[in-house]
Amino acid sequence: MSVKNEYFGVDTSNYTTSVALFCSDGMESRRRLLPVREGERGLRQSDAVFLHIRQFPEILETLPTPQSISAVGVSSRPRSVDESYMPCFLAGVSYARTVAHTCGCPLYEFSHQQGHIAAGLWSAGREDLFDKRFLAFHVSGGTTELLLVNGISEIQPISRTLDLHAGQLIDRVGVLLGYSFPCGAAMDPDALRAERPVKHRVRLQEGCCSLSGYENKAQKMISDGFSKEEIAFFAIDSVASELEAMIDHAQLRYSELPLLMIGGVCSNSIIRRRLSQRYGAIFAAEGFSCDNAAGIAYLAKLRYEGGIG
Repeated sequence: MSVKNEYFGVDTSNYTTSVALFCSDGMESRRRLLPVREGERGLRQSDAVFLHIRQFPEILETLPTPQSISAVGVSSRPRSVDESYMPCFLAGVSYARTVAHTCGCPLYEFSHQQGHIAAGLWSAGREDLFDKRFLAFHVSGGTTELLLVNGISEIQPISRTLDLHAGQLIDRVGVLLGYSFPCGAAMDPDALRAERPVKHRVRLQEGCCSLSGYENKAQKMISDGFSKEEIAFFAIDSVASELEAMIDHAQLRYSELPLLMIGGVCSNSIIRRRLSQRYGAIFAAEGFSCDNAAGIAYLAKLRYEGGIG
């Protein structure tokens, strides 16, 4: 009986422990959010590392038992630049090195951002773009960057947020409204019930956006008696409008390139609908926009088979 090649992926981001196993039969992916105390807006890195160490064995046990791991992939840094660093990824690297050594197979390191891009392309059925040029908008609690991607190994930022990230804005407003952190998933259905959309003006600086003013506006809306649903919609709608403005600016130069939307904020139904209709944007399949190790496992496969450098 032939043994299938299996590829194991690990990602320990700021708020999610995730593992994945990819083979010819498909992808098995597991993820678990790190617990955040009620009313708080995040975690210290030391706490995140500890929680990853505690959660990793539990989540690993939910995966099917591997039979023959050919290669291990891990996200070792947030972004694909030399100075990019975050301690929480050290927990994943430690586990990945242990698995690779035990299995006697190669270990490949990627960035968290590369993993998001790979998960988006694979889950959307757009593997044809892995060696092409395209735009990728990484929108999450830790990153709001519009990227020019030329093959998965060449990633160039085009524009970004100058202060808060999109996910940070949504979470900060959400916590003010009494949602549990992270807040985006719970705010989404409530925002769809908003009765009084609030207008706002978008201003870019050389293609980059600023989001902190929307937090101040949301605080004023609370004191002015706007409903929870209206303020939730305001936060999400503001993000969507800023993303549209940044994309419009980039398309003055790169209008011919496909657009991939990645990151947890891209799970939002309002943002997905607007950007799909306006730009024909490519979105990851359900469950693969948020932090996950599926893209890392798939990149390990490509690297092992010589599909990427």
